[in-house]
Amino acid sequence: CDTVKSINLPLFMFAGGAVGNLIAIIVLSVSRQQRKSSAFYTLLCGLAVTDLLGTCLASPITIANYLNPNVLLDQHVCEFQSFLLLFFGLTGLSIICTMAAERYLAICCPYTYQRWGVDRRFAQKLLLCIYISHIFFCCLPMMGMANSTLQPSETWCFIDWRKHDPVSTTYFVLYSVVSLLLILGTILLNLAVCGALLLMRQRVVQLPVTRGSVRERWRALSSAAETQMIAVLVMTSVVVLACSAPLVVRVFENCFSDEKNFKADLAAIRIASVNPILDPWIYILLRKSLFRRFLGLSRRGSSSRSSSPPLTLKHFRFVNVHISSGRNCKDIAVK
Repeated sequence: CDTVKSINLPLFMFAGGAVGNLIAIIVLSVSRQQRKSSAFYTLLCGLAVTDLLGTCLASPITIANYLNPNVLLDQHVCEFQSFLLLFFGLTGLSIICTMAAERYLAICCPYTYQRWGVDRRFAQKLLLCIYISHIFFCCLPMMGMANSTLQPSETWCFIDWRKHDPVSTTYFVLYSVVSLLLILGTILLNLAVCGALLLMRQRVVQLPVTRGSVRERWRALSSAAETQMIAVLVMTSVVVLACSAPLVVRVFENCFSDEKNFKADLAAIRIASVNPILDPWIYILLRKSLFRRFLGLSRRGSSSRSSSPPLTLKHFRFVNVHISSGRNCKDIAVK
């Protein structure tokens, strides 16, 4: 009975992560062609595939260990699980940071975005580089740079942070610093993107026009597709960073502190395991059809609060405003 009860959680997490990410990949795959060909949605689909692979490779080992406690006593299995945790944790952070950088270039540096030709193929090359570099980096413990060991809870394997020899400590610190830089980079890039959009809106609103004209121009400027991209990016970033940060903190603490807290280590890895379960539901719930309905409701509410006389074509002149793809311009009416 105790075994059945204890195995329920890893089974639920495995099912939730696998089913959720499969649905997310299907939702992203049936998107319109212009969305599927964009760099942002290619990276987003890459993140969903990464989460699915991480769930399907790591969870069966955990479930098998609950059924047979001797599974992780095999050093090769232990090293493989440690590699999976290192690799998928770092890869998720890297893809999120790359998505934030893509949006930053698209909105803040549109000419650079266009000159570099950031598109689906460009994003696929980036994903390939991330995978290859991270496979090599996370294989270093198996090459002798650090040891993998069964943790005190005997339910998971990770790098042995109780060893304080110079080589092992160097790897711990390097892994932690890279993870921390990815987290800080994602936060700063997201803040820059949101700040640029707010500044863009402020400049539009400050033009000498009526409230009705301001509303029409901001509606054109903040298209549903662009706003949806930012919403998906911010929400996914919050989830990934919140789930990954505790493990990064624990690696830092175990490197530089002799005091061990095995319960905190276990809690950190469990929080990290929740990430692939939550991520796909952001893509599913914020898909374009639902997001357009939400924007429609919010715009109706703002329209009812501020009424203005109808505007005719003779009241307007047209200006070109760059939209965040860096390639297209839209004619927006200005009184």
